[in-house]
Amino acid sequence: MTHHASLTPRWRSEFVASLTLGAPLVLANLSQAALTTTDVMLMGRLGPDALAAGALAQALYHAFMIFGMGLVSATLPLVSSALGRRKRPLRDVRQTVHHGLWAAVLVCLPAWALLWQADTILQWMGQRPDAAAEATRFMHTLQWALLPYLGYLVLRSVVANLGLQRWTLLVTALAIGVNALLAWALMFGRLGFPALGLPGAGVATTLSSAFMFTGLAVVVMRHPTLRPYHLLRHGWRLEPTRLAAVWRLGWPIALTFTFETTIFYAAVMMMGRIGAHELAAHAVAIQIASLSFMVPLSFGQVATIRVARALGAGQTEALRRAGWSAFVLGVGFMAAMSGVMWWAPEVLVAAFMDTTRPANAAVLALTVHFLALAALFQVVDGAQAVAAGMLRGLHDTRVPMVLAALGYWGLGIPLSAGMAFGLGWGGTGVWLGLLAGLGSTAGLLTLRWWRLSHPAHQRLGT
Repeated sequence: MTHHASLTPRWRSEFVASLTLGAPLVLANLSQAALTTTDVMLMGRLGPDALAAGALAQALYHAFMIFGMGLVSATLPLVSSALGRRKRPLRDVRQTVHHGLWAAVLVCLPAWALLWQADTILQWMGQRPDAAAEATRFMHTLQWALLPYLGYLVLRSVVANLGLQRWTLLVTALAIGVNALLAWALMFGRLGFPALGLPGAGVATTLSSAFMFTGLAVVVMRHPTLRPYHLLRHGWRLEPTRLAAVWRLGWPIALTFTFETTIFYAAVMMMGRIGAHELAAHAVAIQIASLSFMVPLSFGQVATIRVARALGAGQTEALRRAGWSAFVLGVGFMAAMSGVMWWAPEVLVAAFMDTTRPANAAVLALTVHFLALAALFQVVDGAQAVAAGMLRGLHDTRVPMVLAALGYWGLGIPLSAGMAFGLGWGGTGVWLGLLAGLGSTAGLLTLRWWRLSHPAHQRLGT
C-alpha cells in the first residue's frame, strides 16, 4: 500500500502537467480545424453540389497534406529528445528545424505536380466528370497552402516543446478570422471582390496558411526564450545526415498518418459513388467528428513531447506516467463526445446547414444517421491517436506504420467497400468499416506501447 500511495502525487503531477501542456494545444488544433470547418460551412451555403465538389477536393488535398504533416512531425520528438539530453540543445534544435523545413519543401514539389492533375485523379477514382471538374477548380487555388502550412507545423514543434503554445493559439485564432473574412468575400463577391465560388475558398486557405507561418516566424525570431536558437537566421546549409534523420523518423509517421486519414478519404470517394446526398451528409458528419478528434490528437502530441523528453533523460518511470496520463485524458474526452453525438446530433448539424430548409431534409436525415455511427467509434479513434503519439515519443514509428496499414487498409477499407456495395448497405456500410479499422488499429498500437514501456522489456524505445 505504501508503494502505491507514493506514486499518487507523481501521477497527479503528471496529469496536471499533461493538462497544462495539452489545453493550449487542444485550442490551437481546434483553431486549425476551424479553418476547414469554416470553409465547409460556407460551401454548404453554395448548395449541395458545391459542398460535394468541395468535399472531393479537400479529401484529395488532405491526403497529401497529411503525408507532409507526418513527415515534418518528426521534428516534435527530435526536438523533445534534444532538450531532454541537454547536450548542445541550441544547435541540435536549430538544425532539426532547418532540416524539417527542407523536408517540407522537398515533399511539396511532387505533391503540387500531382494535385494539379486533380481532374484526372478524381475521374480515375470513379467520380462524376462535372463534380471532378468543379473540385479541380477549387484545387488549383487550394494546393498552394501546403508549403506554408507544413512550415508552420515545423515551427510549432519548437514553440510547443518550450511551453509557449499560447503563441500558437494566438496566431491560429487570428488566422480563423483572416480565413473566414477572405473566404466570405472571395466566395460570395463581398467587399468589392469578384464572386469566385469554390476557388475563393482555396485562395483564402492559402493566404491564411501563409499568415500562420509568418506569425510563428515572427514569434520565433522575437521571443526572448526562442531568440537564442536563431531558428531562421543562419545555418541553412543542407546536411544529408541530418535530413536523413528527419526522413528516417518521419516517413513511417507520414505513412501512418496517410493510412489513418486515407481510410476516411476513401470513404469520401465511396460516398461519391453512392450519391450526392450521401456525399454531402458524410462531409458534414466527418467534419464534426474531426473537430472532436482534435482533442485526442493534441494529447497524442502531449504524449510525444513528454515521453520523448523522459526518454532523452533516461527516466523510465516518468516515461510510462507521461504516456498513460495522456491516454486517459484523450480517450476520456472522446467517450464524452460520443454521448453528445448520440443524444444531440441535430444541434451539431445546425451549424453546417439550414435544418429548416425542405431542400436539405434528405441530407439532414443522412447526416444525423452518420453521426450516430460516428459516436460508436469516438473512443477507439481517440485511443489510436494517443497511442500512436506515445509510441512516437519512443521514436518507434516503423512497426506502428505496419500496424496502421493492417488495421486501416487490410481490414477497414475492404469491410467498408464490401458492406457498402457487396451487401448493399450504402453509407452505413462505409461507416461500419471505418469503425472496424479504427478499433483494430487502436488495440494493436496500445498493446505495442504496453510491451515497449513495460519494465520487463529490455529494448525500451528501440
